[in-house]
Amino acid sequence: MEIRIIQKEEAWKLRHEVMWPEREPDYIKLTDDELGVHYGLYLGEQLVSVLSLFINGTEAQFRKFATLELEQGLGYGSRLLQTVLKEAEQAGVQRIYCNARTYKAGFYKKFGMQATDEVFSKGGKDYVVMERFFTPAEDGNGKESTHD
Repeated sequence: MEIRIIQKEEAWKLRHEVMWPEREPDYIKLTDDELGVHYGLYLGEQLVSVLSLFINGTEAQFRKFATLELEQGLGYGSRLLQTVLKEAEQAGVQRIYCNARTYKAGFYKKFGMQATDEVFSKGGKDYVVMERFFTPAEDGNGKESTHD
């Protein structure tokens, strides 16, 4: 298993297959995909999970998180999400959020994410905005440490 940064075009194929196979392929593309960092988890040469991270100052959003149906429930998506959360925290992000399908909210809670009051529907699916706050790193004296 290997997690690496991938090109947006690699993410598009898996997104389409998993998230919106009934829609045209362009439906899964984001207008700002070129601004994101796209992560992929590979088993050998097979891409099985993708997630795109968009950092804007101290806030970040991860979007279009998809894992092949046959590979779901085996921990691959969890491993990918853990990696991306760690990357965001190390980049100085203080708040990270996502638009979670409501039936997946329990999955995100396992990673310290909490549901907000913001809910909406898109394409016939219901979503809730979920968020997590990172606390600044502290030194041994209980004071916030700074890193250059």
